Amino acid sequence: MPAHRHLVPPLADRGHLRLTEAELQHWGKELGKSITAPLIVTLTGELGAGKTTLARAICRGYGVPDEITSPTYALVHEYRAPRSAVVHIDRYRLDSPDHLTNVGWDEIVSARALVLVEWPERAGSRLPDDHLPIDLDYVAGDPGLRILLAG
Repeated sequence: MPAHRHLVPPLADRGHLRLTEAELQHWGKELGKSITAPLIVTLTGELGAGKTTLARAICRGYGVPDEITSPTYALVHEYRAPRSAVVHIDRYRLDSPDHLTNVGWDEIVSARALVLVEWPERAGSRLPDDHLPIDLDYVAGDPGLRILLAG
């Protein structure tokens, strides 16, 4: 898998990793512009932390022209972009890594695609080691801000 340069939120060099939703979307769009498939990006965080918001922004930057919706109930959404397919997976409703077979996990992670995985911790040992992890968290006392840790 090709190396990717790290995109650091603009204020991180001054110790500020807290982002507004607009800053999170901007960062995601810039990440989408800079990445190259094949790549698996994992998005970790509590419910409502902004995983799907960030996935949408990454898709926009990557060139997906379609509306990006949460795959919570469908489990997998596939989109077309000029550079490759984009597969957006939400593992929230899957109880066991064994259920990955039913959604075509092995084919998805071996495809030459951009793969965005929400709730990757539920994939267990079936998640390839070589992926780009992104964690989102709430900022205590400020519901409009998120903490972003990438790489």
